[in-house]
Amino acid sequence: MRDANGTPLADGDSVVVVKDLKVKGSSAVVKVGTKVRNIRLVDGDHDIDCRIDGIGQMGLKSEFVRKA
Repeated sequence: MRDANGTPLADGDSVVVVKDLKVKGSSAVVKVGTKVRNIRLVDGDHDIDCRIDGIGQMGLKSEFVRKA
């Protein structure tokens, strides 16, 4: 699994969101520069499971994050 810059990601890494992301089913938005700690890599339509402060559990695609 690689981030937007091609850097390999591992479980427990911290990443930063590189694009504003709408949260499906909510009016919330994950802003650019949001730091996400302690990610977990998974298989499926989303590459990363994480918990974002103020939003909760979420699945992210690795193309929208960079390693912190």
